[in-house]
Amino acid sequence: MSEQFKVHSTTPSTEETLLSSRTGTNGLPVRPVNAEKQNASQELAMTVATAADDRKASDIVLLNVAEVSYLADYFAIATGFSRVQVRAIAQSIEEKLETQWQRLPLRVEGKAEGSWIVMDYGDVIVHILLPQEREFYNLEAFWGHAERIEFTASQPVGE
Repeated sequence: MSEQFKVHSTTPSTEETLLSSRTGTNGLPVRPVNAEKQNASQELAMTVATAADDRKASDIVLLNVAEVSYLADYFAIATGFSRVQVRAIAQSIEEKLETQWQRLPLRVEGKAEGSWIVMDYGDVIVHILLPQEREFYNLEAFWGHAERIEFTASQPVGE
């Protein structure tokens, strides 16, 4: 009555252990970061910032949230000074990413109201806000533990 049993190890591999033990600065687990994908995501975020700058967005901030969030690799945050400008910035971003990257947003919210538009490109999430909303929600402080990526506007507002 001897039966043969196949023994399966329940001990995780080194790779599984490394991947499952990665946590962000907030203590929550983060997804593994692929360097090539991270570079493409950063280039996409820079394209977003450039498109926002083309429509005179102010205070453009790029945050690398890959190490602290499952949501995306980057957040791009920009300010428009009227609902019309906020919508124009969103349209500029959408057109530039479709032309240069052949990418459309997975989802867009807030376009009708125009006070805070969120555009989800998967690895980059774009927030375009009026000054009051930006000050009130203070996304930079909320994601303050994320790395800030330098972006220099082509011509600062007021010059």
